[in-house]
Amino acid sequence: MPSAPRTVTDKRCFITGAASGIGRATAIATAARGGRVLLTDINAAGLEETAAQITASGGTVDYVKAVDISDHAAVVAMAAEIHDAHGSMDVVMNVAGISIWGAVENLEHEHWQRLVDINLMGPIHVIECFVPPMVEARRGGHLVNVSSAAGLFGLPWHAAYSATKFGLRGISEVLRFDLRRHGIDVHLVCPGGVDTPLVGTVEIAGVDKDDPKMRKMVQRFQAHAESPDSVAGSILEGLEKGRYMVFTSRDIQVGYFFQRKFALPYELVMRVMNDQLTKVAGYGRR
Repeated sequence: MPSAPRTVTDKRCFITGAASGIGRATAIATAARGGRVLLTDINAAGLEETAAQITASGGTVDYVKAVDISDHAAVVAMAAEIHDAHGSMDVVMNVAGISIWGAVENLEHEHWQRLVDINLMGPIHVIECFVPPMVEARRGGHLVNVSSAAGLFGLPWHAAYSATKFGLRGISEVLRFDLRRHGIDVHLVCPGGVDTPLVGTVEIAGVDKDDPKMRKMVQRFQAHAESPDSVAGSILEGLEKGRYMVFTSRDIQVGYFFQRKFALPYELVMRVMNDQLTKVAGYGRR
């Protein structure tokens, strides 16, 4: 089946994580391009702010509901409401997610479980509820999954987070081929540093984030991070150009090339990064 024109204009676009950060910026940018947006997030107040901003700018918001995407029954109920009122989607964007980092000896089971529930099972719930109706509608469309640089690289202290982002990458890698015959493009978004509210709220197990050394490291991160608006632009550009892997900054694109072509130097860089982070945190090998 040939793909439909790659655009969000006049398309029904379902977006998770729309209350803040990349999700909000993507919802606003999608509506600005003429997309009819359907929005969800666990943060009801932030979600309403996003919807109000879009409406005030002349955009079209077809649906707004605060839902915890880790709750399968809640996603099933939301999907039923949406499909009854609006039919199947043309674009589905899995943006919602959380971050928890930490050395493995400091990570607790609850950390692993919460990341898997939200970052991996959440997108799975959305995919199983929204993609089959897209297939049945036979109009083609787009599935956008926001992974991370941590879904490409062995970044220090990202074991639990990377488990979910590598998992979403694996799902996307399969679906890009499975859904091709249905004219549905799959896009795997791999942001690097993005200056979103997550920067301030990220949980780092076993580390005092108020420590001056950690604050300095966060400030350095923010100084080089992309804005959510820039990332949203990259996502929509990737969709319109039919790209599978969507890089939102040049450094991650170069790093991914470097990783595949120069395995030993990549390994040495990861070791140095790990040693430096451990030093900043104030403890070393035991």
